[in-house]
Amino acid sequence: GTAPGPVQAPSRQLWSDYLNVHLHPKSLYVIRQYMHDGYCGCLEAFGQGESLLQDPGSIEEVEDRLHFYVEECDDLQGFQVLCDLHNGFSGVGAKVTELLCDEYSGKGILTWGLTPVTSDTGDYQKNVYRLMNTALGIVHLSSHSSLFCPLSLSGSLGIR
Repeated sequence: GTAPGPVQAPSRQLWSDYLNVHLHPKSLYVIRQYMHDGYCGCLEAFGQGESLLQDPGSIEEVEDRLHFYVEECDDLQGFQVLCDLHNGFSGVGAKVTELLCDEYSGKGILTWGLTPVTSDTGDYQKNVYRLMNTALGIVHLSSHSSLFCPLSLSGSLGIR
């Protein structure tokens, strides 16, 4: 007989591939323009993220996924939104909280604005983007949320 070959680890493409919990397919919305195939620093500006959900097809897809879960609720209390502040996802989060605020007025929206611990890379443009994204994210997310809580292990939210 022959010995069995080594077991191949499954290919990991997305952050969700690393989870031990299986997510329902309706709970994920993959933004195809910004897949992680190789190096891509594409979604780095607030406006880029905001414009992703201005496309009628994208907003309809997000609404469909949201309604799928809302219809399962007996007594919807509100929403929790976790969102990066330092990159283009702050713009995505701003549009999502705006949608929630418009569609479900009177429901609580607790938003967590997340920033990583970063060191100054010396890249002036990247630091300016990070600062602008964080500022725009805080303003837009807090205006459409019942409560906005910034979270970071850094004491300054990456702002100096």
